[in-house]
Parts: sequence; C-alpha cells; structure tokens
Amino acid sequence: MKFFALIGEYILLMRKVFSRPEKFKIYRRRLLYEMDSLGMNSIGIVAIISVFMGAVITIQMALNLESPFIPKDLIGYATRESIVLEFSSTIVALILAGKVGSNIASEIGTMRITEQTDALEIMGVNPAGYLMLPKIVSTVIFFPFLTILSIGIGIAGGYGVAKFTDEMLVEDYIQGINYSFNSFYITYALVKAAVFAFLITSISGFYGFRVQGNSLEVGRASTKAVVSSSVAILLFNLILTKLMLT
Repeated sequence: MKFFALIGEYILLMRKVFSRPEKFKIYRRRLLYEMDSLGMNSIGIVAIISVFMGAVITIQMALNLESPFIPKDLIGYATRESIVLEFSSTIVALILAGKVGSNIASEIGTMRITEQTDALEIMGVNPAGYLMLPKIVSTVIFFPFLTILSIGIGIAGGYGVAKFTDEMLVEDYIQGINYSFNSFYITYALVKAAVFAFLITSISGFYGFRVQGNSLEVGRASTKAVVSSSVAILLFNLILTKLMLT
C-alpha cells in the first residue's frame, strides 16, 4: 500500500509541475542555468567514462572473439552495437542518476527544510513548477546530446585500442563500425535518454519535496532518489526495448 501511496503522491506532484506554468520569461533564465548546472557540468564525467568503457568493450570483444573462424571486423561491429544500444543511454543514465539525481534531491530538500518553498508559495509562485519544470525541460533536451557525445567518445576509445595495441587492425575496426548500420538504433538511444532524463529529474525532485525534518532527512532523500531513479531506469529500459525493438 505504501508503494501505491508514493505513486499517487508522485502523480499529484507532476500535476502541480505542469498545471500552473508561469510566464516564460520567469523560466528562461532558470532554464539556461539548469542546462549549465545539470547538463554542461556532466560532460566531463560522461566523456571520461565513455572513452574507458569503449576501450574496455573493444578489448573484451577482441579476447572473446579470438578465433580464426570469426572475422576481426566483427569486434568493431559488436563494440558499436553495445555502445549505441545499451551503454551510452542506459549505463550513462544510471551514472547520471547518482550525480544529477542526488544534486536535485538535496537542493530541493534543503529548500524544503529552510522553508524557501513555503516563501515561494506565499509570493504566489507555484514552487513545484518553478523549481522542477526548468530542470525537467533542460535534462530532457540535454541528455540526448550527452548520449550522442558518449557514443562518439566510446567508439573513439575503441579506435584508440585498435590504433595503439595489437588487439586488431585499425582497418578491421573501422570496417566493423560501418558494417550493417541501422540508424533507428540512434533514435532508440535518444528516446531512451529523454525518458530517463525525465525519470531522474522528476523522481529526484519528488523525494526532495517530501523532505521533512532536518538535514539528515535531506541525505536520506538523496539516497532514496538515486535508488528509485535507478530502478525506474532499468524498468523503463525493459519496456522501451520491448516496444521499440521487437
């Protein structure tokens, strides 16, 4: 019953977020700020993780597909498919759930216990919409760009392995990257990134708004936000894969 109560509270909060929009000029500055805070500041960690994961996937594929009966260009093909279909959308989203989700939950939670959200409401501003809508819009717009960046850097990481090690030839890797490319897989990855961005932001904001008490509750809310966002990402990953690829 507690689970369904949480779902009901979440739906009611989302109704508040989207039901009373303020004037656009009020949100414009916050939207740019959130894009910088939640999007631009995440480029570094996404780039570092992507280049190493692309290199590791390539090495693992080369070791597991080491057979005279398996063409070497299959390594590049398998690396590309792994990065595009799963790593750059789902795995990166799980990482961002920890970075971005905890940030959002702690920020809003701190505003709750210091009564800043109450002050916004007294001034006639919808606190849910004012605080959460710019975050949701900015992440839904920016996370697909992070996914494209992750795909490019991950493939470049695999290229580095082919270039500077003796695992395979660069020509074989490039041929595998170009082999039987399905552009719909990029669309699939971008759709997943946008959905995951909404889940991370809305769930984290929800737990931030539920904070009551002292600063210890802010920490607990951040932990719950990260865990719940990660579970939601895995669940919707399964649903979207079933709907879009089968």
